[in-house]
Amino acid sequence: MAKATKKQALGRGLSALLKDPSNDIQSVADKNADKVVGSIVELDLDAIDVNPFQPRTSFNEESLRELASSIRELGVIQPITVRKLDFNTYQLVSGERRFRASKLVGLETIPAYIRIANDQESLEMALVENIQRQDLDPIEIAISYQRLIEEIQVTQEELSDRVGKNRSTIANYLRLLKLDPIIQTGMRDGFISMGHGRALINVDDTNLQLDIYEKIVSDNLSVRDTEALVRNYKAPEEKAKPTKKTVPNFAKEAKINLSTIFDRKVDIKLSSSGKGQLILPFKNEEDFQQILKLIKSAK
Repeated sequence: MAKATKKQALGRGLSALLKDPSNDIQSVADKNADKVVGSIVELDLDAIDVNPFQPRTSFNEESLRELASSIRELGVIQPITVRKLDFNTYQLVSGERRFRASKLVGLETIPAYIRIANDQESLEMALVENIQRQDLDPIEIAISYQRLIEEIQVTQEELSDRVGKNRSTIANYLRLLKLDPIIQTGMRDGFISMGHGRALINVDDTNLQLDIYEKIVSDNLSVRDTEALVRNYKAPEEKAKPTKKTVPNFAKEAKINLSTIFDRKVDIKLSSSGKGQLILPFKNEEDFQQILKLIKSAK
């Protein structure tokens, strides 16, 4: 308890330093920046704006109330992270649930780590911090990956190094964004898992995707059942094997005789109507002239 009190007092002291206009810190090179940046500081909740780059769009109200109850009893155990915008003005980088819950219980201040970062760094910090959370749904993670790739302009390989995930894992999350929005919502609401979503990605037809999704939900299908169902839908229909045409005897005999006469393989093709073609192959002009001579001599 003594340590906690000392830390809290130190935080209040630094907070007072930040409220002194003569000590307005805008960069890590400014005077007293080393005392503030990276330290735990007690900040007024009213001085903190919500991060517009926050990838998370929904917060479970019941979970938020539970956190608020814990904060009421124990205080904010893990500080939030903010970046300094202007004099005594900050923007949330990570810890929005703690920020919201603290407001719910009526706290006036909150412990915070102060960072000095530009918009791009702030976006990256917020997205990466959120990706590492355990309670994000697969679509929230996929959107975070997509935003990092598009807005920070990194490749999947570079992103893999930054977030410590295999490139194949990132690719699997990104593919979920190709699903119909209804299915994405179902995944966010917990009706289906990421495994179900990955199976549905293999279905190109959107209407068929939705049909299978409805069946998953109504029949409570497992991921394995869903994969089998998708395979069945994707299996090509067995095509009727073409019946082998019966070559009439006259054509068979003629084929044999002509092949002997012209000393080459002669082919005869017949249609269902009885019409046909006689095919006499030749190698060159000389060979062609030889065929003509044989035809003339047969007259």
